[in-house]
Amino acid sequence: MNGTLANEWRAFALAVQFLTRVPIDPGQDYSERRFAASVRYVALVGSLIGASCAAVFWFLLFWFPVPVALLLALAAGLAVTGAFHEDGLADTFDGIGASAGDRERALEIMRDSRLGTYGTAALIMALALKYAALLTLPPIAIGTALIAGHGLSRLSSVIAMQTGSYVREAGTGTPLAGRLGAVGWCVTGLVGLLLVAGLAVSATPATALSGLAGLGIGHMAMRLYYERRLKGYTGDTLGAVQQASEAGLYLGLAAWA
Repeated sequence: MNGTLANEWRAFALAVQFLTRVPIDPGQDYSERRFAASVRYVALVGSLIGASCAAVFWFLLFWFPVPVALLLALAAGLAVTGAFHEDGLADTFDGIGASAGDRERALEIMRDSRLGTYGTAALIMALALKYAALLTLPPIAIGTALIAGHGLSRLSSVIAMQTGSYVREAGTGTPLAGRLGAVGWCVTGLVGLLLVAGLAVSATPATALSGLAGLGIGHMAMRLYYERRLKGYTGDTLGAVQQASEAGLYLGLAAWA
């Protein structure tokens, strides 16, 4: 493997290691620069997570009715990711909801690993909305929606990262706060285009547009919610953007089911 391919593999492996619980070795020569480069593979890793959920769903349809198979597929996604973005969603709502408008207090609460009332309610609603929206789709469309939903929603979080300001001086997201660059945007954009094309082919162009509209609404609504209070993003709010975008895409697809 030549140097360029080896570097790209390590960046991809770092993205897998960061976003999932999959045991993958990115190599010993870790650097913040390579970790920052891994952002270009976030959407691709997301689509692979979605593909694993879709595979579980389609496999389980041999034994279970659609509602049970879908619930287990969503559970598989939580297991693969360790509920990584769901945790960010819950922390975001706990921090903003319980801080009474105090920005520093909100950031402090978001560092707390304990789950509060606001976070619990947000988490339950997000999971319920995703499940209910997907359940309105035909079985074949559920699988493709899972692939597109996981991939495009992570692309949405990358856009939030690239167009926002990181609010902490240090944290998990600090090495990722740099700009993608031309190569990074090409990789990310290509993955996004392929996911949109797959969605349009598996459903209809109108349905795909409706899903993308829902994703965009989820993205903007979540950013308006936290940026107004925090004046930027954190790692937790990126997880919240991913969750809101994913749920929005499924709701958009359900509107045309």
